[in-house]
This record gives sequence, C-alpha cells and structure tokens, in this order.
Amino acid sequence: MAQISLRVDDTVKLNAEKTLDEIGLSMSSAINIFLKTVAREKRIPFELSADPFYSENNMRYLESMMRDIKDGKAKFSEHELIEVDE
Repeated sequence: MAQISLRVDDTVKLNAEKTLDEIGLSMSSAINIFLKTVAREKRIPFELSADPFYSENNMRYLESMMRDIKDGKAKFSEHELIEVDE
C-alpha cells in the first residue's frame, strides 16, 4: 500500500472529519473513494468552476469603475437589497 502525505487547513480537516463521521466514513476511506473514482472515470468526480467575479472581463470592468471613482466620474445608482436564502 502506498502512503500519501498532504497538508490541509486545520478547519477544513476538522469540518470534513465531522461530516465524514456523520456519514460513517473515515478520512482514509473517503480519500480512497475519491481516488478510485478519479482512476475509474478519468476525471474529477464533481464539477469544478472558477468564480465569475474573478473573470478577466469583470476585472477590467472593476478597474474601469475604480478609475471613474478616482477621477470623480462615477455615477452611482440606488439598488434594492436582494436577500438570498442559503
């Protein structure tokens, strides 16, 4: 058997251990399930995506807005607060 050593944020590890314990899995079993799925399916077994906030287009837009604010050209409009249930 191979041994893997990795570093994980303490809070992430603790929260994952709590969740896995509720499911009835050890950390080792969960990681083995993940790696076996990757090997079998030849892909990460969940969707990965980038936060659109950090997209190139949005960054250019935000930089433009910041220039306008610094130059005193910004036009502000009022927006209603939208509440989102999580």
